[in-house]
Amino acid sequence: MSNSTTTPSPDTTPASPYGTLPPASTPASRKPVSLPRLADMHARGEKISMLTAYDATFAAMADTAGVDCLLVGDSLGMVCQGLNSTVGVSLETMRYHTDSVSRGLRRVQGTAWLIADLPFGSYQESREQALRSATVLMQAGAHMVKLEGGGWTTETVRFLVERGIPVCAHLGLTPQTVHALGGYRVQGKGDAGALLKQHAHALQDAGAAMLVLEMMPAALAAELTAELKHCATIGIGAGKATAGQVLVLHDMLGINLGKMPKFVRNFMADAPGVLPALKAYVQAVKDGSFPDDQLHAW
Repeated sequence: MSNSTTTPSPDTTPASPYGTLPPASTPASRKPVSLPRLADMHARGEKISMLTAYDATFAAMADTAGVDCLLVGDSLGMVCQGLNSTVGVSLETMRYHTDSVSRGLRRVQGTAWLIADLPFGSYQESREQALRSATVLMQAGAHMVKLEGGGWTTETVRFLVERGIPVCAHLGLTPQTVHALGGYRVQGKGDAGALLKQHAHALQDAGAAMLVLEMMPAALAAELTAELKHCATIGIGAGKATAGQVLVLHDMLGINLGKMPKFVRNFMADAPGVLPALKAYVQAVKDGSFPDDQLHAW
């Protein structure tokens, strides 16, 4: 009989060459973000944090950092595709990226609320076209769709909400119509603010649960936030008084192919890595230290 000790064979399981995704927020620390939960946050005055996401890994990291909402924005046209505007982004491209982000969240049992942009040309023709386009994104994993503009969009919002599709509206600077607006300019100054207010109230009445306010005077955004009791405002270049904040992921990480917008803060500047930067963004939104109206607003 041999007295030699048998050593266990080493693990021969090949390691993934792409690394591992970070763990999700534990159920004990964060329940899945839902429409009722977002409404409760809004009612209690807890700030809502939102970031764009375009792929599985960054979506998982943002979820781990505690970001409440992920927006698959058509800003991917500039960020990922190198386009000059969002106008060239197709519905199929939005479906692909929504599916990628959704799979990233599922892989880590993520808890974030997932919103996807309806791209230019996918909802302007009719309410029925909007429903078909929204269905594509919802089937790809979105929990909510976002569309731009006021006035004519009100009935489209109502049509979608009545059919069980949560909607986030978008007023102020609407990038899909940047050519009609004459460029990336602050909207709602002076008398123009009254029309934006009218549109905002109509969108809330139609059932929009969230409303992105982009590049508008901070005072106007604060007034709208106080007036809209059932629709959470999400600011980007609209001051600190909104119910929440959103930034393009690459912008807040200091990665930009062009000029950094005034309303952006580079959270990577003081962070040792991406995950700490994402956590710092969430904390700054929650405690109200970002944005600073003296630096990031009009």
